[in-house]
Amino acid sequence: MSAAGGDTLDKLVVFLAKRDGIDKLVKTFQYVSKLAHWGAESSLPEFARRAKSWETSSGLSRKAFRSARFLTGFNALRRAPAPTGDDEFFFGALAVLANAGEMVYFFFDHFTWLSRAGVLEPWLARRTSYVSAFGESVGYVFFIAMDLIMIRRGVRQERRLLLRDGGGGAAGGEKEEEREKEVRKIRMDRVMRLMATAANAADLVIGIAEVEPNRFCNHTVTLGISGLVSAWAGWYRNWPS
Repeated sequence: MSAAGGDTLDKLVVFLAKRDGIDKLVKTFQYVSKLAHWGAESSLPEFARRAKSWETSSGLSRKAFRSARFLTGFNALRRAPAPTGDDEFFFGALAVLANAGEMVYFFFDHFTWLSRAGVLEPWLARRTSYVSAFGESVGYVFFIAMDLIMIRRGVRQERRLLLRDGGGGAAGGEKEEEREKEVRKIRMDRVMRLMATAANAADLVIGIAEVEPNRFCNHTVTLGISGLVSAWAGWYRNWPS
């Protein structure tokens, strides 16, 4: 095996060792099988049935694997630094709302999973799924707002760095190198936040389909593409650098 192939395999092993890595892989299975079921439903009913079973099992597997995930949001709130200014207070409020929505999402997702698995009453799944999707949608709105604010801050900081004169001599060369590192760091952060925004926007469409069903959001193609965008954007963000 070539060095490049071995390096890719090592990164794949690291990626799949993460909870989020497994989640994005199974999420890919879930929404590929959803699209496969939709495409084969009329022409290949047996294949469509198998694809639907794959989709259902993948969805339940993801819910089981996300057990106690709501503690992540709680920990983020617990560790959040105290705001020091008006802007930071506003950003902190967005963080509280975003993480609170995510906590509601993951907490009630436990009951949806247990209901669909047959442990709890089947009628409970519809109610808990609605509450979970509502919390999810609220959380994603505020996470998107936070990422857009940070992207705007990064653009402004990058402009200031690019307009700064490094000066001459050895000291100027060191400052120029340091400035280039800062610019690269800002640009990488922007790419990651754009990926997060794409994933959150796609998941928001899926959440709206549950909270407020409509022809566009609930169409199989819309849900399938949204799920894959979310999975692959998350795959990019979690892939080892």
